[in-house]
Amino acid sequence: MKRMGMIFRAKANKALDRAEDPRETLDYSYQKQLELLQKVRRGVADVATSRKRLELQLNQLQSQSGKLEDQGRKALALGREDLAREALSRRAALQQQVTDLETQHATLQGEEEKLTLAAQRLQAKVDAFRTKKETIKATYTAAQAQTRIGEAFSGISEEMGDVGMAIQRAEDKTAQLQARSGAIDELLASGALDDQSGMHKDDIQAELDRLSGGTDVELELQRMKAELSGGSTSDRQAIEGGQDQGQGGPQPQQQPQDTPRFDKQ
Repeated sequence: MKRMGMIFRAKANKALDRAEDPRETLDYSYQKQLELLQKVRRGVADVATSRKRLELQLNQLQSQSGKLEDQGRKALALGREDLAREALSRRAALQQQVTDLETQHATLQGEEEKLTLAAQRLQAKVDAFRTKKETIKATYTAAQAQTRIGEAFSGISEEMGDVGMAIQRAEDKTAQLQARSGAIDELLASGALDDQSGMHKDDIQAELDRLSGGTDVELELQRMKAELSGGSTSDRQAIEGGQDQGQGGPQPQQQPQDTPRFDKQ
């Protein structure tokens, strides 16, 4: 089970590595940093809002404290010491609340300053990361383009590999067809195969046809020359007779020659 789990994790890691695009990863990281910066800014705004509310409460308590002080003085001036004492007691309670709110206000103000400084530092880091991100993306894109161009020139890319295989198959089929055509021509010329169309002739028949055609042309040329020069009828008959002989007519008989005699010794 451990081995199967390791193999599965290795396969998954390889598949993820193949599918991962560094540019998309950088964009996602930048997006997460922007979200974190937005949360920090929202926190600063919340602290500032709380601080502002404390300031409003402090202003109200201080106003009430001043009012109670005035009322105690007036009561004491009128001889109502009991009322003056009550007013001063309430003023003392308000002063305790004012002291507590001032402490909270100081604490919130310190937190607000810290968050504001953190937001500024985070903003600077995000800006630096954005610049670096764009630089890395541009460099990666350029390297990827150079790699593809190099693979295309060297023919090791998948697309060019498919094209090269297609060209190789086409060349192989062309060579095979050329070899088959040459073999068939040689077999027809040698007479090993019969030409069903009747148009193909062997070498001997072609040579006989050429000689026969040349003889006909020569005889026709001689006839035309005799007609143009106004030759006699006997000349034309001789030409025609020669033509008949060329066409397989009766051949003139050869005169018998004397048989040599040998004397007996």
